[in-house]
Amino acid sequence: MSNRLKNNRVRDDFLQSLQRLPHGPEFRFLDRLVALDPGKRGTGEYTVRGDESFLRGHFPGEPLFPGVLLIEAAAQLAGTIAQSDPEIAPLPNLKLTALRSVKILGSAKPGQVIRLEATITGRLGNLVQAHAKAEVNGETVLTADITLCGDQGGSATRDLP
Repeated sequence: MSNRLKNNRVRDDFLQSLQRLPHGPEFRFLDRLVALDPGKRGTGEYTVRGDESFLRGHFPGEPLFPGVLLIEAAAQLAGTIAQSDPEIAPLPNLKLTALRSVKILGSAKPGQVIRLEATITGRLGNLVQAHAKAEVNGETVLTADITLCGDQGGSATRDLP
């Protein structure tokens, strides 16, 4: 498969999976999906534009992307990956449910790109577990174990390596 066709497939998978998340466009923290192994792992990016309304108060004169939104961006990537699984129907209303081992080690400023990576580590019924990390300029700014939960219906159990 050519790179162009592969890139188009990743983009189409990304757009379809994003539509399956409950967030509106104004609360999405993924601009691009760089890589996707459907249902298993993926890499995405978000560019901090500088005009986001939350930056006006975080912090005036020295805006920083909030750590809690780094977690949200990682959860959105994990949800996008989970919803793209070709063997398991998407879970309606998939949302962030639990966090473990969260370490916020830095942040991003306007103009910087946050590179997110997530790996689905397990599924049980309507629960999805993932490990995620975020980097800015090659430096790790977040690591977290994330649990997502969706409504029953389309759920299945799958063991992952």
